[in-house]
Amino acid sequence: MQAMKWSVIALAVAAGTTQMAFADQQSQSKGFVEDSSLTLLNRNYYFNRDLKNRSDDEVRRDRIDWTQGFLMNYSSGFTQGTVGVGVDAYGYLGLKLDGGRGTSGTGNLPTSSRGEPADEYSTAGAAVKVRVSNTVLKYGNLQPTSPVFALGGSRLFPANGTGFMLTSEEIDKLFLEAGYFTAARDGIETFHDGDIGTSYSSETARSAAYGGGKYSFNDQLSASFYYGKLKDLWNQYYGNLNYVQPLSSNQSLTFDANYYYTKDSGSAKLGSISNNAFSLAAAYSIDAHTFTLGFQKINGDTPFDYASAQTGGGGDGIFLANSIQYSDFNAPGEKSWQARYDLNMATLGVPGLSFMARYVRGTGIDAAGAETGYAGGSFPYQDGDAERETNVEAKYKIQSGAAKDLSFRVRQSWHRGDASTGGTVNEFRIITEYPLNIL
Repeated sequence: MQAMKWSVIALAVAAGTTQMAFADQQSQSKGFVEDSSLTLLNRNYYFNRDLKNRSDDEVRRDRIDWTQGFLMNYSSGFTQGTVGVGVDAYGYLGLKLDGGRGTSGTGNLPTSSRGEPADEYSTAGAAVKVRVSNTVLKYGNLQPTSPVFALGGSRLFPANGTGFMLTSEEIDKLFLEAGYFTAARDGIETFHDGDIGTSYSSETARSAAYGGGKYSFNDQLSASFYYGKLKDLWNQYYGNLNYVQPLSSNQSLTFDANYYYTKDSGSAKLGSISNNAFSLAAAYSIDAHTFTLGFQKINGDTPFDYASAQTGGGGDGIFLANSIQYSDFNAPGEKSWQARYDLNMATLGVPGLSFMARYVRGTGIDAAGAETGYAGGSFPYQDGDAERETNVEAKYKIQSGAAKDLSFRVRQSWHRGDASTGGTVNEFRIITEYPLNIL
């Protein structure tokens, strides 16, 4: 399998060298100030995770809050010349509108040692950037989004890391990137020297590195390959194939395949890991409707884990079909199936309005190695454990007028399963976002 993925990338590079390179973006620079942008995202977030039916008294309390965030982002242009220099910066302010002691822990507000959520918090950061032709190198506070190292953005503030990030589009249809990070900040911390962790353990890594890219063979077929390393934890490999087959002017089939292989490395602080995970999805679209079926399988004695900011949160590096609102369906041996329906009301005369419903069921969890294995055997897996989750979502974005781009999103999740999968959880979110372009 690994040999196949390397050959796919080699083919992509060989094919790319025969293509014309993109127009030189740096030669088209208008200047540091002239190409600058300044945006303000106003985000209002209500989060309610109902845990009252959990059997574990320690975590049975609900997690509820209502917050308002102001996310300011500045991106300069590049200075003119062969080598362009610029800067990116951000400043975030979060306010508690509602929520108190006993309902904290949503990931939207920091909490005190007594469990009381903060009334307000803020953070700021910046990165310098250098561009030559169509290649950009950045250093500072950054938000990587690669499949093997992605820092999350599903709460009021996004997480980010401190390090280097390189992106390059010198060859037509080929996107390459690499990164090296030594620290991370999750969504509720205000400092930038936090640990890089994993989503399903308490171990940390001194550094994270990754590299890879995506090649588009044509408008229908693309392939990706990435390698990631968390120092003294694991090496991780990722591959993706995506194919779209148009059937008519209003119909298409889309096929998507994802594969991960994770192997312990260095001092192996998480113990022995030899885990592979894959997902397959097929989607049929006709007019406003999209019907999707998906399958996901975890192979090995450990859960499929992925990098995060701090430990247990702030990570998005799981590009598998059945990683959804609450559960990742990633227990050892777990196989899961998904059925999903999307409705885009634009083709029915209501642009900006969409609906989604999906159901995922996971079975066959394997307890082998659970007592002495991953993360010190801290996961209470039992042979045959199972879970299921239902999500519904409605979203509307205003298309014109003074409130253009104001969006409203309502998300509801119902999760049911054995204790090892999270048990009984009902989760409701309302997210309102209003972006403003200041420059």
